[in-house]
Amino acid sequence: MASKSFTLDDLKRILLEAAGVAEGIDLDGDILDTEFDVLGYESLALLEAGSLIEREYGISLDEEAVNDAHTPRAFIEVVNQPLTTDQAA
Repeated sequence: MASKSFTLDDLKRILLEAAGVAEGIDLDGDILDTEFDVLGYESLALLEAGSLIEREYGISLDEEAVNDAHTPRAFIEVVNQPLTTDQAA
């Protein structure tokens, strides 16, 4: 089975689907360590993104960990944790 990991491009696609993009925000820049609130995404948008990811990837995300992920880098790590665990099983 090919390894499947969640990438920044995946996150950008999901965020656009879940909440669009705020005017004046460039998601194509170096955003890995930019706080979500600076990017125009609030907790509700991130929860919606988490729901979309759970359905698409067939995983369950820790809601508290999603809430604590304040940057794209942290969010990607939260998503990749269960993906890595599932692959190891």
